[in-house]
Amino acid sequence: MNNLFETITQNALYVLEFAVVILALFAASYITEKLIKKKTGSTERILATRKIAMIGMFSAIAAVLMFFEFPLPFAPSFYEVDLSELPILVGSFAFGPVAGVMMEFVKIVLKLLLKGTSTAFVGDLANFVIGCSLILPASILYQILKTKKGAVLSCILGCFCMTLFGTAFNAVYLLPAFSKLYGMSLDTILAIGTEVNPFVKEANIISFVCFCVAPLNLLKSSVVSIFTLLIYKPLSPIIKTGHRIVSK
Repeated sequence: MNNLFETITQNALYVLEFAVVILALFAASYITEKLIKKKTGSTERILATRKIAMIGMFSAIAAVLMFFEFPLPFAPSFYEVDLSELPILVGSFAFGPVAGVMMEFVKIVLKLLLKGTSTAFVGDLANFVIGCSLILPASILYQILKTKKGAVLSCILGCFCMTLFGTAFNAVYLLPAFSKLYGMSLDTILAIGTEVNPFVKEANIISFVCFCVAPLNLLKSSVVSIFTLLIYKPLSPIIKTGHRIVSK
């Protein structure tokens, strides 16, 4: 815990950036969900007390899944994939986009408390915002189209947004941030991609993100979406039952 506080102090700028992004995403999700509820005539509170326990449970499952990471052969070893977005996407389908952002945030907080950060919060910020780029579009569309077809379209939209945003975010922010953090030239980092993926051109960040990062995000979002589509309906009665129990 002391190490975590020391890291926060030493990397105050990244922590501040993290806080601003969290607030912006939470505000965007809240306003959007409020508009959807107004349009559909729903009177349920966005952050009703009965949701909190369920949000906590899904966040805890997601945090555990973060510990099971595995590399992919077409990307450098510092890119690892986990399926922590699976319970969050299921939970956001059930409870809405605000709950989705909260679950992403709580997941990262639990991970930091249990494991700390090895990237001065840069990797944690990336995990949060890229996860939200899948969760938010998918859950927002599903709140509008609560049908089987709507669920499929929501997952497709989420996959597209995560792949596009994750690729651009790596090129514009994440890779330069890692370069600065570790005192390595950007070309040195890109060279690692060239070693593992023949399609990555030397010292070319565009080819790096297109052939290493984009396939990774597409694969992860697709796997998460497919599993969500398979398990959400069977789990829905259980989630709703738990929802009712918590509300008593």
